[in-house]
Parts: sequence; C-alpha cells; structure tokens
Amino acid sequence: MSRKTGFTTSILHADRESAVEHGALHKPLHLSVAYGYRDARELAAVFQGRAQGYVYGRQGNPTTAALEEKVNRMEDGIATVCFGTGMAAIGAILLALLREDDHVVSSAFLFGNTNSMFNTLAVHGDRVSFVDATSVDAVAAALTPRTRMVFVETIANPRTQIADLARIGELCAARGIVYVVDNTMTSPYLFRPKTVKAALVVNALTKYIGGHGNALGGSVTDTGAFDWTRYPNVYDDYKGPKPELWGITQIRKKGLRDWGGTLAAEQAHHLAVGAETLALRLERQCANALALARFLEARSKVRAVYYPGLASHPQHRLAGELFAGYGALLSFELDPAIDCFDFLNRLRCVVLSSNLGDNRTLAIPVAHTIFHEMGAERRASMGIADSLIRISVGIEDCDDLIADFAQALG
Repeated sequence: MSRKTGFTTSILHADRESAVEHGALHKPLHLSVAYGYRDARELAAVFQGRAQGYVYGRQGNPTTAALEEKVNRMEDGIATVCFGTGMAAIGAILLALLREDDHVVSSAFLFGNTNSMFNTLAVHGDRVSFVDATSVDAVAAALTPRTRMVFVETIANPRTQIADLARIGELCAARGIVYVVDNTMTSPYLFRPKTVKAALVVNALTKYIGGHGNALGGSVTDTGAFDWTRYPNVYDDYKGPKPELWGITQIRKKGLRDWGGTLAAEQAHHLAVGAETLALRLERQCANALALARFLEARSKVRAVYYPGLASHPQHRLAGELFAGYGALLSFELDPAIDCFDFLNRLRCVVLSSNLGDNRTLAIPVAHTIFHEMGAERRASMGIADSLIRISVGIEDCDDLIADFAQALG
C-alpha cells in the first residue's frame, strides 16, 4: 500500500505486502522443523545473523514471523518476538535481561501467575519490590542502584487498578531503567505503551488479540524508546551494528532459542486470523462491559464494582486520558451474605471459566481459584475479597447479558 493505513486495514493486508505463496490471503502454515540451504556460506550467514532466513523451528518459522509483523504494526514497534504463551514472553524478558543480584520494581497488583513468577525470580537471586504502581512516587521510592527493570500492567487483573503509566515512563527514561508494560488487558487497539515511553511491551496473544479462545501465544515488542547502549546486561555477542536491536536480539536468543518457549505455526495462524477482528470485537466488548458495570453498580446485592469506565473508579479520569476505551474486564464483590458459588451456578449465558478476552462472557470466583495460591494475607494486601468475582465481558447481545445477571441476583 502506498499510504499509511488504519489499524484494522493494516492487520488485514499485512501478509500481502510481502510475497505470499500462491497468492494466499493468509500466510500459509509452515510446519517444517528444519530449513535447508544450497550454499553452506549462506547457511552460516543466517546462523550468524548476517542474512535473513530460518535455521531451526524452535527459533521461529515463516508463519510466526508473519504474526510478529502484525503485532509489531499494532504496537508501532521496531521488532517483535512471539512465544508459546504470554507467561513465556514475560519469562523470556527476565531470563534474557537480568543477572544475579539485579533488582526489579513491580506493580503489586499483578496477574496471579506473573506474581508467582516474580517470587520464583527472587528465589533464584534477583530481588523484587512490589509497590502500588498507581503512584509514581511509590515506584521512585523503591528504586535502588541495582534496579534494572520496572514492570507494570495497564489495567490490573482483577481489581482494575491503573498504573501511573506516563509518569513511571518519564522516571524510567530519566534513570535508564527498562520499562516493561504488559498491554494484555487493553491491547494495542485501546492503548500503545510506546506513548508512555515503555521500552518493551508484552501481550498475551491468547486473550484479546487472538480473541477466540482457541490458541495460546505471547509476544514481546521493542518500541525503540530505550537506549540499549546504556544497559549493562547486554552480551557482547548481541552488540551488532544496530544498537536499537540489541535488547530484542538478546531476548530472541536467550529467551526464545535457549529457553524454548516456541510458538507453533498452527497457533500463530489462529492468532493472526483472530487479530483481524480485534477492533470490532473490543468495541462491542467495551460497550457491553460499561453497560454491565453500571447495571451491577445499581444493585443492592452488589457491594462494590471495579471498572475504569465508572465515575466511581479511582483512576477513571486517568483511564479516559490514556485509553481509547475502558476495556472488557470488570470485577465486583457480592454482599457477603450471598454465597458466590451459588450465584455463579445460577448464571446461564455466562461461562464459568478462567480465560480472558474470549468472545463469550466468562466469570470466575477469584480468591478461590486463580489467586488461591497467594494465600489470604497477600490477597488482602491486593484488596481481593473472598466474594470477588471477575468478569471477562464478551460480544453477546447486551440485553441477554444483563438479563442473566439480573436473574442470578434475583
């Protein structure tokens, strides 16, 4: 295309901007594990990174590369690496970029498995400080001379706290600290972390980008905002002629090649096709979520509703300034006199499930499932009540959703 196109148009036609086999509209599945070369010198050049090509399926394939290009366009990055899951993407960043005795500052309001991963990181010799990232002052107070990374999520799962994204970005830029933003809950359609000076952006592609609950995947995008020549943990082997690529190259080599969290071609294909309708799905999901949040907020049997689109949300104004929509995740606390399991069992349209970003609306009792392993003390510090229910809002007809919650509450 001769001119810059819009978000959805760019995703739809990304494959066709390079040579696609037999004129296919989608990049075909490439299932081979190995790649052969007629010239041994060319083979060596590909291995050494001096020429484009593929060396082994664990390090990527043409189908996954096409998805990486799509995600990179969505995030307006300089390079993207895909992984088998979102957790593999986060783990690759930590493994590739941290060394013993390094320090990480993380939001205290984290997805349960990410929290677990950071606790494991601490066991293996790196220190992690969990802070209230809704305040840049709390992040600044936790920094030490050994701080190498700050990690936040755009909208916290499940209580929907919103980090002080822009001011944390300014702080990290001034201190030369790698700023990692997990964009899963907003997706690049609602928000681009590059705008707040994020160095690296994580997306769990399984969620909103894939959207159909039929494929696992994750990605790391380098926005080009960080000066990797300032970072002390880059290995000499990866200091190529383009310093802006040092970080993402090390993530691909140490985090993907060495650790092996590979995204398979078939999963990449499902995710790429799902991404085409991201904007359409999210607009419907955000509208449904706002309507449902307003409905629940007005019910006497609901003690609290957490959704950035409500004026009662502590970061409502900030969400409006940062995001193109308030997202499709909400949570609410029932009156303690109501058994949350009995309530959930009365739902008919809503699916009881642990995923997020599906076309179907999903519900789960948080304290008893995805945050159970944390223990009561840690849950209390995060404001997670035993009656808290998380809702991932789908694309159903809004009247049907509200009717289902009304009958379950009644």
